Amino acid sequence: MTLNHSIDISATRSGTSHAGLPGLLARIPALVDEIAKDASQRDLERQLPFEAFRQIREAGLGALRVPRELGGPGGSVSDYIELIASLASADPNVAHALRSHFNFSEAVIHSPDSPEKRDYLDKILDGKLFAGAHTEVGAPLGTILTRLTRTGDSFRLNGKKWYATGSAYSDFLSFSATNDDGQMISVLLPADRPGINVLDDWDGMGQRLTASGGVALDNVEVFANEIKTRSHNADVGRHCSTLRQLHLAACTAGVVRNIREDAVSYVRKQARAAMHSPADVARDDQFVQQVVGEIAANAYAVDALIANTARILDESSQALFNATPTLDQQLIDASISNAQMQVVVAKLALRSAEVLFEVGGGSATSRKYNFDRHWRNIRTVLNHNPLLHKARVVGDFYLNETTTHLREGLVF
Repeated sequence: MTLNHSIDISATRSGTSHAGLPGLLARIPALVDEIAKDASQRDLERQLPFEAFRQIREAGLGALRVPRELGGPGGSVSDYIELIASLASADPNVAHALRSHFNFSEAVIHSPDSPEKRDYLDKILDGKLFAGAHTEVGAPLGTILTRLTRTGDSFRLNGKKWYATGSAYSDFLSFSATNDDGQMISVLLPADRPGINVLDDWDGMGQRLTASGGVALDNVEVFANEIKTRSHNADVGRHCSTLRQLHLAACTAGVVRNIREDAVSYVRKQARAAMHSPADVARDDQFVQQVVGEIAANAYAVDALIANTARILDESSQALFNATPTLDQQLIDASISNAQMQVVVAKLALRSAEVLFEVGGGSATSRKYNFDRHWRNIRTVLNHNPLLHKARVVGDFYLNETTTHLREGLVF
């Protein structure tokens, strides 16, 4: 299936306003409520949430991290991560699909001033969303089979990418390729460029609507000014790598919040007291209360751990802006905080998704409630970063002060 990128977003082009951070943040609760409507049904019926991204553009949320001195609202890492958790409490697909955009935005705001940076900032401030794909199926790790070939005054791009999360909802897409000289390059192209076909072929059991499948590149025309040699500041790369992982953890946090709300709603509206319960109604059953209490406590702990890691990443972000002498250590602190947080959050989140079913009998497994989506979504998000590796790296750090993997900025 090929997705049509002809959706008209021109009406939202001038609708984004960056008059102030408080006003921008104030828009989020109503947007979250709107996105939450029919989210479970969309998952059941596999309906991609295009409308949610129209609303996100209109609200100007994609520019949240752009500093005030660069024309943006100046949102912190903590603001951004809370936004993602809030969106994920409504629909984790929407929150997850924004990860590439905020990764791109973060790299831009931390890059040196240049005409290219100013052009990217203009697009972000104009409400444009960015995504793309670099991974390829069937190629050895690190090998890029997609080719960029010169044809006259322009170039042609051919290949197929995978894990193109968010590409179906974005305005600009980034792809890596190998040019005629065997050099690795990147291109940034309008998503509606002829020959770019975003394929709705993601078949994961969870996060079904993130558009994380393939992109077919069929003789796509590329102009010289759209080509960039792949290079980056290593410290910015380390920061962005940790932030990408924190983004996914925030998606998990949002799901746990949703589990808590589903547990409360189900007990109040549908659940019956068990036959052997001394209570007349489920909400007065002590065991049901215990389950809901455990889920609520898990949500509290998950939110606190993620908020603390976001605070640490705020500090490393500022260290990047200010070229602080302690930058290397601050990036390590951010990475170890992230790793420890993920190991614990994973256990609490999966546990919450499992015990949700303890608040009801067989009826709680009805497809109409779709409660299993929570476990499926959490499990799928957690598979992005191997938790066994995280725990081992943390242990090696405390036992041997090893920082190799904390410095690499490679775990995606």
